[in-house]
Amino acid sequence: MTIGIVDHGLPDDTHNLYDVSFYGLSVRTLLTHSPPIASSWLASRGSQPLLVGFDVEWRPNFSRNVDNPVAILQLSVGLDCLIFQLLHAPEIPQLLADFLRDPRHVFVGVGIDEDVEKLLCDYGLGVANAVDLRPLAATELGREELRRAGLKTLAKEVLGREIQKPKRVSTSRWDYQFLSSLQVQYACLDAFVSLQIGEALNAGGARP
Repeated sequence: MTIGIVDHGLPDDTHNLYDVSFYGLSVRTLLTHSPPIASSWLASRGSQPLLVGFDVEWRPNFSRNVDNPVAILQLSVGLDCLIFQLLHAPEIPQLLADFLRDPRHVFVGVGIDEDVEKLLCDYGLGVANAVDLRPLAATELGREELRRAGLKTLAKEVLGREIQKPKRVSTSRWDYQFLSSLQVQYACLDAFVSLQIGEALNAGGARP
């Protein structure tokens, strides 16, 4: 199975665990809206500088007068992924704010500047060191058109991997408390594939 997901079905409303497979790799994925559980995941990353795959999702804005807030934040480190449901969390963990503001970490994503700005506007969460993978890929591969590429194109050109970005999932209800396995898989891979691309492009060298 090239890409797939296993739902562990934990008997707890606060969190669930999944294994998302990607070309022979298995990404242990935690979905939660619990600040203590999210804080425990962050604390277990240790204190060393990290390269972190980053993404956010929110309910699509189908009206000009509507600006839905970020619903979930995805962070991928190594073979682990945290999907934190900001919209359903009773509070923002201080450990999360500190983690995002830590300049030793490099957060990578596609179009990450817009995501970082929205996260700041919606929740006051700032990201100290965000790197957009598009200009990095364009420079490393000598292909200027990659400055306008999406994650799907970058995965193909940098990793030689195919990923699907079905619109029925990308435009789904990310504000629901109970996300589907397809949503979890999509959200995980957005962050994890960003991390893989960042590693391939040596984005960790972007530390100040």
